[in-house]
Amino acid sequence: VQLQASGGGLVQAGGSLRLSCAASGSIFSIIAMSWYRQTPGKQRELVAAITTSGGSTNYADSVKGRFTISRDNAKNMVYLQMNSLKPEDTAVYYCNARSETTGWPFNVHKDNWGQGTLVTVSS
Repeated sequence: VQLQASGGGLVQAGGSLRLSCAASGSIFSIIAMSWYRQTPGKQRELVAAITTSGGSTNYADSVKGRFTISRDNAKNMVYLQMNSLKPEDTAVYYCNARSETTGWPFNVHKDNWGQGTLVTVSS
């Protein structure tokens, strides 16, 4: 699975940005897609996730009510709409796709990562 993220940039506090992630390769194996973010000296943290079937979503408490993750399975795309941005949202955002392959006794899961896209929110 290959992932290409885009949409980062510089925005003022209170503004909006939409990140996009295009998936290619073994698309059929993807069971969920997520956005993570990372700032220098900190661990990468989960921002939002969505399953490819059913569309169940999960958000970090810090972004609930401001960010929305969505998917377009026909286009193999996942989006992160970010509203009411705050300076603390400044980070490199990474697209993640969790893929699953059949194994025994358990299926095998793999995390696939795209390159990061920088989001900078000025105060």
